[in-house]
Amino acid sequence: MRQLFLVLITLIFANSTSCISAQSKNKIKYTEAEAAISGASQIEQYLPLINGKKIGIVANQSSKIGDEHIVDVLISRGVSVVKIFSPEHGFRGTAAEGAVVDNETDSKTGINIISLYGSNKKPKAEHLAGIETVVFDLQDVGVRFYTYISTLTLVMEACAENSIPLIVLDRPNPNGFYIDGPILEDENKSFVGMHNVPIVYGMTIGEYAMMVNGEGWLDKAQKCELTVVPMADYDRNTIYNLPTRPSPNLPNWQSVYLYPSLCLFEGTVVSVGRGTEQPFTCYGHPQMNGDFEFTPTSNSKYKPLYNNQLCKGTNLYFDDLESIEGRINLSYLLNAYEQIADKTIFFNNYFVKLAGTKQLQEQIEAGLTEEEIRESWQAGLDNFRKIRDKYLIYK
Repeated sequence: MRQLFLVLITLIFANSTSCISAQSKNKIKYTEAEAAISGASQIEQYLPLINGKKIGIVANQSSKIGDEHIVDVLISRGVSVVKIFSPEHGFRGTAAEGAVVDNETDSKTGINIISLYGSNKKPKAEHLAGIETVVFDLQDVGVRFYTYISTLTLVMEACAENSIPLIVLDRPNPNGFYIDGPILEDENKSFVGMHNVPIVYGMTIGEYAMMVNGEGWLDKAQKCELTVVPMADYDRNTIYNLPTRPSPNLPNWQSVYLYPSLCLFEGTVVSVGRGTEQPFTCYGHPQMNGDFEFTPTSNSKYKPLYNNQLCKGTNLYFDDLESIEGRINLSYLLNAYEQIADKTIFFNNYFVKLAGTKQLQEQIEAGLTEEEIRESWQAGLDNFRKIRDKYLIYK
């Protein structure tokens, strides 16, 4: 088993990602900043590791080098891509949230696509047969319950079990400028939270892979033969406007930024605007008050919450970047809980999985303030920072 190593950063001509730079004091401040160069874009750094080998690649619609998909670029460079693995939402990123994604064949390349969502979330030995190296290139958003990091863990386990090297191509974390939220407790582990990390962990997906490997968090404390290709010009104190939406219901950088706060509503009776033009930038309910109205609709078989029902609530879409703070905003959740008359129906069983702890629900039900709740997170966050610091590539 070779030791984990990092491919040295070399600045080459590559694709750009527009971004808004942030510096944290009491509030985040923003200025325009030069874009980061993704690991995928630095193809000369990892091409020697995959030339002449049969490659499997974990990718989706965000896996691009400039305007081209990484699969097409690698094939044009003579790389033998023999299998594609796709996460939640599928290879082209069009599947609905939670929808079953079946195995298929990519119409452009003819390569078999193995779905890593639904009943088969982890590559099987037969899926990896003949593959000599796996390349992982997915755009994460830096939030524990965003399932691409769970896919990463299971791919790492499969590679470890089958003695196959894994190359992770690093990409910017748009929520990488802060750390916040309760730490996941062991009894609440699931596909929307596999490790003892806070909701917002402030690491790139490459750094996260190094932490999972280094801390022995893979099944049976296995070690994956891991290579991380870092970015160039990456600034952690930055909100990035991703050029391709990472999933169907995160259409813009505002929704990506609000996602850590609003996704907790998925464990309640409150809608976050799925089925509207503003998913994850608003919240509401047919029984709530508010000066904002929306009606979720869908023609697919996957109907959004309150399909064709008028909801009232709050529009959080913003252009005033100066007002943003680097933390989860619990006031949305507390406001909605206060407005729903029947408190016994507000939470569902999914909430604890998302929060990672039963304590948050109990604190809200007990009437604790936002600051009292936040104070209960601090010891766990302090301990996590010590673990995290060992694996940071971008100091």
